[in-house]
Amino acid sequence: MPLIKGDFILLNYTAKIKETGEIFDTTFEEIAKKEELYKEGEIYEPKLIVIGEGWVLKPLDESLLSMKLGKSQIVEISPEKAFGQRDPEKVKRVPLKHLISKGKNPVIGMRVEYNEKMAIVRSIGAGRVLLDFNPPLAGKTLIYDAVIAEKINAKKQKVGALVHRRIPLADQTKFIITLKENTLTINMPEDTFYIEGIQIAKRGIAMDTQRLLSEISEINFVETFKSPPTPSKPKTKSAT
Repeated sequence: MPLIKGDFILLNYTAKIKETGEIFDTTFEEIAKKEELYKEGEIYEPKLIVIGEGWVLKPLDESLLSMKLGKSQIVEISPEKAFGQRDPEKVKRVPLKHLISKGKNPVIGMRVEYNEKMAIVRSIGAGRVLLDFNPPLAGKTLIYDAVIAEKINAKKQKVGALVHRRIPLADQTKFIITLKENTLTINMPEDTFYIEGIQIAKRGIAMDTQRLLSEISEINFVETFKSPPTPSKPKTKSAT
């Protein structure tokens, strides 16, 4: 059956800049390490996409509808449909001392925040820094080599995938997911109780689930705190 909007899929891809061949994103750990893109703590695995939700660039999202499971497809995206053309007006020279006064010691290629906007340091000289406020991929044609690794059909698996998307560092198999009529219950594993931002993650899971699985009207998160086992008392020898 062809894919439709709202389908849950797991997508593998490697993305590069057409003009230079430089790889800038991938779901494969071995490629990330080879291209020096690897980030400690990052999880490299097929990415959950709900088709039509805008979780990837629109041209890639639209191309998913024509893809076949397990078959690689090349998707080329022009700058206009990716991050736009470069705007020379977004390249500014600022005094070096302004950055140093904020505790930043800029080097070429570094991303810095300036006046609440992110920029890339392009050059440094004569007490001034050239900051480029264009998106890093502005003006670039992007090429995605993508393949749908799996289509998720079962409702509980969809919920599990949404949970994993929001709490990726936790073991997905430790969540106990129960569906009863229109009520969803998610038993949280103990090692998630104190994860930074866990309440925001749970709120995100609830919003995702209610939007994407509209038949679910109630969502319960259960955290069970168990007492440590009581040490057994040594047996005393009876008097003879």
